[in-house]
Amino acid sequence: MIFSRKAPESLQTERLSLVQADPKQAKLWAGFQQQNRAHLAPWDPLRDEAFFTAYAWQLRLENARLQYQQGSAAHWALLDKCSGEMLGQCSFSNIVQGPFMACHLGYSLAAHAEGKGLMFEALSTAIEHLFCTRDLHRIMANHLPSNLRSAQLLQRLNFEKEGYARSYLKIAGQWQDHVLNSLINPAHSQISV
Repeated sequence: MIFSRKAPESLQTERLSLVQADPKQAKLWAGFQQQNRAHLAPWDPLRDEAFFTAYAWQLRLENARLQYQQGSAAHWALLDKCSGEMLGQCSFSNIVQGPFMACHLGYSLAAHAEGKGLMFEALSTAIEHLFCTRDLHRIMANHLPSNLRSAQLLQRLNFEKEGYARSYLKIAGQWQDHVLNSLINPAHSQISV
């Protein structure tokens, strides 16, 4: 499915503007990654120096815009409504239609923005938007067992723990186990067999 959006889409919450990823934001995204490099390192794959450059982010955001237009992903920058500062990001990737109608959720937040309910605020709005506009049935989000903040956030968002995957992703240079979670669209009724 191709979406004919000419301008990046944005979503509004009480304290945040969720702005659809755009190549013009390359310096903004690169700056967020540079400022939060040490903070995010335990939860991310190993990154080379090029990852943190505006040029690399321009290419990455061009790809993100194309994925959005194709309906296969949605990436948002979380901007503080007052200051315009990028406080985080959320991404819905691998959007699949057909009988699966699902995607994967990823997110990150600046160290100084943690503990204020901002990611809950952002994801509540973004999830509702995707369930309504893409008619997704399932959103999957996985986290390291040691990432208690993510576990609590997903539980607060009504994600259910579905399993445990050994050696699931290579994070911080090591293959690491992950807790598997999902959220089913509440508008889709359960079908009895």
